[in-house]
Amino acid sequence: MGRDTRRRPWVALATFLIVQAVLGCWWAAFYPGLFSRDSVLYLSHTVVGPWVSDHSVVYDALLWLSFTKTGDLGAVTFAQTTAMAGALTYLAQSLKAMGAPRLLTTVVVVLMPLAPPVGAFTVTLWKDVPFTICAVAVAGLCARIAARRAVGMPALLGLALLFVALGLFRANGFLIAGVAVLALVVIVPAVRLRLLLAGTLAAALPLVLSNVVFPQAGIVAPSKTYVYHTAYGDIAVAYRQRPDLFTPRDISLMGAVAPIRRWWEGGTCSTINPLIWRDDFSWQQADLHTTELLELWRRLLVTEPRLVVDARLCRGAIAWRPVQDEQVTGGMTYRFSRRPNADTYVGPYKVADFPGRWVYSLRPLSMELNQVADPWLTGALMPEWDWVLWRGASWAYLSYLAVGLAAWALRNRYVVGVAAVVAGQQLAVLANISAQDFRYMATPIFVGALLVPLFLGSLARLSARAGLRLRRGLRPLGQRLGRRLRRRPAAPAPVDDEPEPLVASRAEPLDPEPGRPADGQA
Repeated sequence: MGRDTRRRPWVALATFLIVQAVLGCWWAAFYPGLFSRDSVLYLSHTVVGPWVSDHSVVYDALLWLSFTKTGDLGAVTFAQTTAMAGALTYLAQSLKAMGAPRLLTTVVVVLMPLAPPVGAFTVTLWKDVPFTICAVAVAGLCARIAARRAVGMPALLGLALLFVALGLFRANGFLIAGVAVLALVVIVPAVRLRLLLAGTLAAALPLVLSNVVFPQAGIVAPSKTYVYHTAYGDIAVAYRQRPDLFTPRDISLMGAVAPIRRWWEGGTCSTINPLIWRDDFSWQQADLHTTELLELWRRLLVTEPRLVVDARLCRGAIAWRPVQDEQVTGGMTYRFSRRPNADTYVGPYKVADFPGRWVYSLRPLSMELNQVADPWLTGALMPEWDWVLWRGASWAYLSYLAVGLAAWALRNRYVVGVAAVVAGQQLAVLANISAQDFRYMATPIFVGALLVPLFLGSLARLSARAGLRLRRGLRPLGQRLGRRLRRRPAAPAPVDDEPEPLVASRAEPLDPEPGRPADGQA
């Protein structure tokens, strides 16, 4: 036991180095990193100004720091590879300490970075990458708590810091932290008050920063349309399905923001992109009429709640539906945009241009690695692999099944907490999301994959336990049967028709032969 304990740090270090090496190959193959239109927006406003907090101010600052100090963005994506390697290794080691099969868990974690949802995602310039890293670390910390069956102050402090980080990297991060904290409160009743305090801090701090601190630093609050765009999407869906619900005044209000035809065409429930990301939709007018539009949305919610709920369920399908819907506009999973430079995303004069925007261009450090990684990524983007590689819903359900079986097999209710952050992300995305992007549900994919060994190990443990019970139950039955067989009477001897021979008794000698006198007679 002591020898195995001494070897564990070396196993963890070797695991980290292997994962880091594989992720480093992805980094060199797609230097400085994959990106999208959002990636360009992260940096453009920080260079040209003013800073806007519609995305993550912390992640925008990291890009700005890399751009101004190194002249490129590769430092950010390389830091992401290191942080991801650390988070995956920590989760794997924590699961093994909790009771997951050691060898199988190690094999899974070192193979994970080869998969494009892990490797290519890690080297993408998205705020969702550090967000997912923090969520994986939360799962690892919960597994460590389950291994110790106790929640100490270091663990509480770590949870509080990670939950705050979730809120700083994504606007809905505080919702995910809140759901995870509520789940942990149910599982760990001994420290409910402290967990609630940690959750309150995690939810309050990002809001205080966004509404108080950032404005004082000259960082502009996000536009009202950016904040309430999902409500506008609900209005568009309701108008397309039930135009009779809208009064002439409603039509006039909507027409002031965009042509009525735009509202009808943008009324697809799977995504809001055809509504707000078109030239004829005026964000400025939408900001001016925010109060009236929200009042219209509230009226629909009260009078026709089914319409609004169905629209949210449809748009949140990435959270609960294991397969994409190819028949619906926007129903297919968005994975990566594979364009070579920023101009192909936004074009000139579409966003605040800045000197050095060329950094958003693909410049592989190794063409050999690129020639291997690019076809590998392209093949993984084929539709037949979508359900297993890019949809997080199935992995979320597997996570719940895995922790449930493990809690039963290990007789440890703390194990259920490992999936708390998965449940938080699934419910938050289900309630409020804009499109079918795989990155919104990346955490369940990462955590769920590492829970597969725990799931298999729990099945084996429960099967062995059931077999032992069966053998113990059959043993008394066999003993009783054996005793019954031993108590059966012996079979009677067979009867022979021939008379038995006469045997002389020692006390009574045989009679003498006829005509011969007996002994002692003359």
